[in-house]
Amino acid sequence: MASVQWHSRARKYEAEVQMCRLEVSAVDFSDYHPLKAITVTDSKARRGGRKGSTSSSSSSSSSVVLDPLSSMLDGSDPLSLFAAVSQTPALPHSISLGRKRREKEEEVGSDFEPWSSKRGEILSRFTTTEKLSINLFMGSDKSKASSPSSAVSEKVRTRLEELDDLEEGSQREIWSMCADPHPLPESFSADDVNDTAKETCLNWFFKIASIRELVPRLYVEAALLKCNRFLTKSGIQETLQRLTAMIRGIGDPLVAVYARAYLCRVGMEVAPHLKDSLNKNFFDLLATFRQIHGESVQNQLAQQRVEIPIYLTLYSPAIHWILQCVAYRAPEDYINCAEIWVEFTCRHFTKREVNTILADIIKHMTPDRAFEDAYPQLQSVIKKILPHFHDFSVLFSMEKFLPFLDMFQKDSVRVEVCKSIMEVFIKHQQEATRDPVILNALLHICKTMHDSVNALTLDDEKRSLSLLINGFIRMVSFGRDFEQQLSFCVEARATFCNLEPVIIHLIHTVNQLAMETRCVMKGNHSRKTAAFVRACAAYSFITIPSLTSIFNRLNLYLLSGEVALANQCLSQADAFLKTAVSLLPEVPRTISIEGKQRSSEPFLLDFINNFLSTLLVVPDHPEQGVLYLVRGLLNMVQDYTWEDNSDAKIRVYISALPLLAAMSQESYLYTIPKVDSNETLYGGDPKFIAEINKLCETLIGQVLDHLKGLGRDEGVRRQGSLAFSLFGCLLAHGDLRNNKLNQLAVNLWNLSHKHGFCDTRTSVRTLEYIKHQAQLADLSHLSDMTARLSLQSRT
Repeated sequence: MASVQWHSRARKYEAEVQMCRLEVSAVDFSDYHPLKAITVTDSKARRGGRKGSTSSSSSSSSSVVLDPLSSMLDGSDPLSLFAAVSQTPALPHSISLGRKRREKEEEVGSDFEPWSSKRGEILSRFTTTEKLSINLFMGSDKSKASSPSSAVSEKVRTRLEELDDLEEGSQREIWSMCADPHPLPESFSADDVNDTAKETCLNWFFKIASIRELVPRLYVEAALLKCNRFLTKSGIQETLQRLTAMIRGIGDPLVAVYARAYLCRVGMEVAPHLKDSLNKNFFDLLATFRQIHGESVQNQLAQQRVEIPIYLTLYSPAIHWILQCVAYRAPEDYINCAEIWVEFTCRHFTKREVNTILADIIKHMTPDRAFEDAYPQLQSVIKKILPHFHDFSVLFSMEKFLPFLDMFQKDSVRVEVCKSIMEVFIKHQQEATRDPVILNALLHICKTMHDSVNALTLDDEKRSLSLLINGFIRMVSFGRDFEQQLSFCVEARATFCNLEPVIIHLIHTVNQLAMETRCVMKGNHSRKTAAFVRACAAYSFITIPSLTSIFNRLNLYLLSGEVALANQCLSQADAFLKTAVSLLPEVPRTISIEGKQRSSEPFLLDFINNFLSTLLVVPDHPEQGVLYLVRGLLNMVQDYTWEDNSDAKIRVYISALPLLAAMSQESYLYTIPKVDSNETLYGGDPKFIAEINKLCETLIGQVLDHLKGLGRDEGVRRQGSLAFSLFGCLLAHGDLRNNKLNQLAVNLWNLSHKHGFCDTRTSVRTLEYIKHQAQLADLSHLSDMTARLSLQSRT
């Protein structure tokens, strides 16, 4: 076993394939079943029982594992208790914030357009030379419209002046009466008012109640509405509701609408946060429109010769004012309504109307950053729009869609909205797109998702975001404009640099782009396409080092090298493969997979086997010597620090033997078109074959030395497995007509079966194969070897 002379078996691959086809058609599998027991009788007598054949049954004891929290917590876990404690007492800070918010709601801000700013426009629009019996000023301005023909009765004039005086001076006179014994604070309550002031105020309201006419009584009491604050805490709210109901008694709908407008104006000055009365006034206004078509109103219009369209314009100032009062600081009421109506608009109208609603929502929700309190409703609006716009070119052509997304200022909410958009896009986008409107918008959305990633982001969230972004990248195609496609990948690499799965996908995309170029050119690159595929290789070579996972780097170096080789970029392929070999010492012994530490050896062995299969078609570098990549790989494997009691290095040596045997053939099993492999470079040169044989002998010697060291009890199972693997390699790739190789194969067979750890079923099938090959090809050396191969007995 000490010295072995290697001779590769000459292979005729096409003949072997034809023979295998004939064998498969001739084999009868009727008696064979993979689970059928196999009985083997050994002609040699054995003294003792077969070692290692005893079966042991392990009994598992059942144990109850108690949840450490279930026995200790009865619903009152520390977090719940902490939350309850933190919510029960009201903190001073929260009190101050609530008070400030309440004070803000109880005051009309500068964003509310007052009636005084509307008066000029109304008076310039509605002019008349007839007698007037109503006050169009609706306020404290005492100036009257000076028109030669406007004659107001003295009684009405006097009442209007008294109404203005009451509105301006009534509260000041009560306030002065409350100064005894000390002045009232600004935020006083009814309990702070002395009895004299209360009695005087109450006396005024009793006098108002004695006014017999409805309209004067209504206006006077509305003018004194704020004085209810001196009587009871809920006086203003109750009076507003009562006055709203009183207006229903006014028979003329035009008089009624301006009475409602005046009441809304007073209500906004006194208690703008009381929305109930405003809403009731609005709905009562809608109900009175039925009176317009009634007999009374129609007769009056006929007498005055006024057309219905002209008559209806008289309502517009009051209606506009009431609507302004109803809609003022309504973040919640408005958006709840818009949330419902947007779905109706999407179903029955076009993108123009949907865009109008989005613009209106932006207009209402932007002041005072009202959108911050309505994120759920705004998200609902997006979710109701998306199912109706599967054509994203239409969706993103809406001018207000992206500005609408900008209202989502909270990171977590913004990311969820972007994810919902991308999910719909990936689900419903059937064809790849190059539409610049779609690409720019989705790039912005994907960048928003990417920029949300930080050191605290969970791996599951990163995977979720990466899947969505990769789905977008997959749907981007510029057709035959490969250079534009590569430019997009360059931009995407810079945009999504923090998500490794996206970078990996971009590398695959560029490699695929190079292969598509090769397919279009049918392997015959022009000067332009050759430069382009080299640019693709440069993209991958620059990008791969940014990855953190060592195996992602190794596999992508290998894949990119194969792509470069397929495109006849030999120097680029050589650089990829050499970098991969130089990276092997950096592979750690353990890697983290789904949060668990696992051995890296199985992954490293898989990579090396794939790498070896690629080396068959890689030509040697003229300046590096014969088999320089194979030797470099094996040297790295030898110097690598493997796990204790590991056979991984020896398995790599065994895996390298089939590669070296394939390299010694006159024609290779597979080649790359327009790439000269070593079969062409060396042409079966005896020196090249001698180098291969020498390297094989070195590897076999390393394996045999390792097998000798496994002769102890704890290593006999590993010894049998490795011996059988090497036996199979010699059988498939070695020239067993060589007596030394033949004898080595027999020795390895016996060694693998010596301790009874070899799988009997595999051994039987292997022996049958050898016998079949010996009969089929009349190979005497295989027949002789078969006679020397024995099977262990099963008892």
